[in-house]
Amino acid sequence: MSDFPWLSVLIALPLVGALALIAIPRERETLVKQFAIGVSLVVAVLAGVMTAGFDAGGPRFQFTEKYWWIKEFGVHWAVGVDGVALVLILLSVILVPLVMLASWNQADRSGGVDVPAKRSAKTYFALLLVLEAAMIGVFAATDVFMFYVFFEAMLIPVYFIIGYFGGPQRSYAAVKFLLYSLLGGLLMLVAVIWLYPLSSRPASEGGLGQGTFMFDELSQMNIDPTTAKWLFLGFFIAFAIKAPMVPVHTWLPDAAQQAPAPALVLIVGVLDKVGTYGMLRFCLELFPGAAKWATPVVLAFAVLSIIYGAVLAIGQVDMKRLIAYTSVSHFGFIVLGIFAMTSQGQSGAALYMVNHGFSTGALFLIVGFLIVRRRSARISDFGGVQKVAPVLAGMFLIAGLSALSLPGLSTFVSEFLVIVGTFSRYEWAGVLAVSGVVLAAVYVLWMYQRTMGGPKAPAVEGMKDLSTREKWAVAPIIAIIVVMGFFPQPVLHVINPSVNETLVRVDEKDPAPDITGNAAENGARP
Repeated sequence: MSDFPWLSVLIALPLVGALALIAIPRERETLVKQFAIGVSLVVAVLAGVMTAGFDAGGPRFQFTEKYWWIKEFGVHWAVGVDGVALVLILLSVILVPLVMLASWNQADRSGGVDVPAKRSAKTYFALLLVLEAAMIGVFAATDVFMFYVFFEAMLIPVYFIIGYFGGPQRSYAAVKFLLYSLLGGLLMLVAVIWLYPLSSRPASEGGLGQGTFMFDELSQMNIDPTTAKWLFLGFFIAFAIKAPMVPVHTWLPDAAQQAPAPALVLIVGVLDKVGTYGMLRFCLELFPGAAKWATPVVLAFAVLSIIYGAVLAIGQVDMKRLIAYTSVSHFGFIVLGIFAMTSQGQSGAALYMVNHGFSTGALFLIVGFLIVRRRSARISDFGGVQKVAPVLAGMFLIAGLSALSLPGLSTFVSEFLVIVGTFSRYEWAGVLAVSGVVLAAVYVLWMYQRTMGGPKAPAVEGMKDLSTREKWAVAPIIAIIVVMGFFPQPVLHVINPSVNETLVRVDEKDPAPDITGNAAENGARP
């Protein structure tokens, strides 16, 4: 299995599928949708077969490939996955076919938000396949320059999904998303290019003797503290925008309100994880001293994101904006776990990335179904839905309870690990973060009560329950949420070795006394 180019095939197949869609006449929309879903299912099956060959106790990066890409600049086509990258790729390939299935009747209606002009289903599904290829590539890249290329490539399909298939203010939301992302990308590009001359320096000056962008080689450099801080900021700001963290989060609520609800499953559930994944992978391992230097400020902004996002969510009148603000709060927990620098915190953060993708994905899919039925995303336009659509209401409740981290559902385990891992070293941050748990119960239960409970609103009379196709789109995610709530160990078994390796590398390059909950002491065993 190790000789087969698994990751290159997984990246190439969706791109080939997107190109093949061009040959299908635009009028044959059913064939377009069937073909796109078929391609995404093949990708998911191949990823599952690849995962079966992953050895959690083996080398850190597996299924590696390395070929010269731009030899003159030391750039390689280099891919490989550790445990964290693997589970995020699995998250991506599982969600894509479900998003396509949920989009079957929504690709030409922007999730039901007042767009009179018919949109091309062929274009929509092709963009989803291109986005899938970019998501797999960004998690699989082990060359920093190649990572940057995929990091920026993701912007293209998302920009067109929002700008072409979005709501009435789609142009504003798409341009705002693009400007924020390009600003972060420009800062990261400067930092990425800066790494090349640093690696070209002789070993006596902390370099490697030859220019390279390979992650494993760059992580062995000894960069002077001042330079490392500037480089850290270049990467971190780009990742904070992508995550998104307060105060560079404002593109997300606008994008969420205007983008088609099914596509938001990938934009918020997967795309934004690139930010937190980049913090864990690149910020910590390439610049450990700078990361520790910035930790108090990062933790303060993480706590601010948790509380601010939760408070803003409570006051929203649009369901998609509400879920977007809950994600700002949840990403605060993920960043908190990463920069707690403990094994529990980082294991919880990595697991949180996966669990948030599924819980938020289920919420956006169900909200999309509601919007199509009611032609509105306003909470006040609903009420008593559980009386006419009990299956829809039941799945909405499970997804919402997962978002508020109810014990027995997947997000609880990850949030608990983050809080415990943070409290063991930064007590003040752990205490403040708990307030986010309380606020989550308020915004989730209040939204459910106003939309699903109470007397039936006249407009929901006769509302149809979930169709068979819609059940197939949501039921797998609900099943994963429940199973991982009771049995998260298989995922943690894959994640923990990579987390421990990160902590070991950080401590080797920048030893810090009095670290509790480190990899050597408790092995990240929740």
